[in-house]
Amino acid sequence: MGLMLRRHKYILDILTRAVMLSCKPVDTPIFTSKATILPDPLFSDATRFRQIMGALRYLTFTRPNICFAVNRVYQFMHASTYSHWVTVKRILRYLQGTTSHGLHITRSSFFALHGFTDADWIGSVEDRKSTGGYLVFFGQTLISWKSGKQRTVACSSTGAEYKALVDGTAEVIWLRYLLTNLQISPASTPIIWCDTLGAIYLSVNPVFHAHTKHVEVDYHFI
Repeated sequence: MGLMLRRHKYILDILTRAVMLSCKPVDTPIFTSKATILPDPLFSDATRFRQIMGALRYLTFTRPNICFAVNRVYQFMHASTYSHWVTVKRILRYLQGTTSHGLHITRSSFFALHGFTDADWIGSVEDRKSTGGYLVFFGQTLISWKSGKQRTVACSSTGAEYKALVDGTAEVIWLRYLLTNLQISPASTPIIWCDTLGAIYLSVNPVFHAHTKHVEVDYHFI
């Protein structure tokens, strides 16, 4: 039971614009290798590239499963190559096989916020910055998400995961404030899930802060 937010027609319009309406679907939206600036020629139709990427960026508002892939390619809008266009086509082929996917909004009697955070350490081969992200659920419904490159280079996987944890915490705090203004009281204290013990220990024990000066001071706001 519930509502399903789909963008079926919008996805078909993007595929039609890219002349890929009959393309073969794939299981993942991005290659296992990192999208990077390779020594190949610039894509000949920069306007078409930007139009397709703009449409995909708008689609991420209801398709969080392509956020990471779109963010990767979006970093090369200023100098897109044929290799980047191949990556865009990969995203479109993934969408071809998942046009029926969407956000499932379900009714729940348990009003509680909980989030998940993660980061890939030095995932970018160009500048060695990490990409972090979070998902926030209200009950059983996903209501907020983000995937983006971090501003600084993390000197350890703990630093990258810690920054993602801070971003997720800030989002949960804002959402809880918003719900309070809407006179909706969360049923319990929000829970944020992280899969790195180093980041968890760093967040719960301020004693460790003195040993991690390479982490930006404002990260310790958590």
